[in-house]
Amino acid sequence: MSKHPISGFDLDTVDRLLTTTRAVRRRLDPSRTVPLEVVEECLELAIQAPTGSNAQFWRWLVVTDQSTRNALAELYRSPPPQVVRTEPELPPTPQQRRVLASAHYLMDHLAEVPVLVVPCTRDVGGAAGWPPSIYPAVWSFLLALRSRGLGSVITTAHLYRRDEAAGLLGIPEGYVQACLLPVAYYSGTDFKPAVRQPIGDVSYLNRWGEPLPST
Repeated sequence: MSKHPISGFDLDTVDRLLTTTRAVRRRLDPSRTVPLEVVEECLELAIQAPTGSNAQFWRWLVVTDQSTRNALAELYRSPPPQVVRTEPELPPTPQQRRVLASAHYLMDHLAEVPVLVVPCTRDVGGAAGWPPSIYPAVWSFLLALRSRGLGSVITTAHLYRRDEAAGLLGIPEGYVQACLLPVAYYSGTDFKPAVRQPIGDVSYLNRWGEPLPST
């Protein structure tokens, strides 16, 4: 155990949580019931996150009804015909092929995931708009899920049909959906840190292109 001398946190546990909280799609287990009290517990932790101006405009729709999940899944996999779904062009590495395959798998099986959570917030302006303010809480929710043996992934495909989703969920005018979070227990226990670029390739000091001293 490695406790930090200032924070007192067990860094081995904290670092493992932070580096192994993965985007879980294919390994979400639809056969296991997710107790609502566990979801509520994770939401209680999530809303401890900071929020712009401490406004706490967040609202969290927890969807368990099968017919509603079916309808959301249909919106998720069926963008309007005039919409061209684009993804950034990335090299077709084995890792990227696995990510793409798992995204397609989730699209086909979203309705089977026992709980869908839709975080919403007010859209009241600000330099970057207000929706980004909810993402610290979204990430805290994912960390809380991971620590309890559940997984999820931040998805946004249903937002191509956000108005229909808002009507389906009864979201009032003035609120916007930030994303959709499928929640389930995950299968397996072998989550590990992902392959990432060296920090020296993606960080700079003071000006773009100036390396950090340690890199």
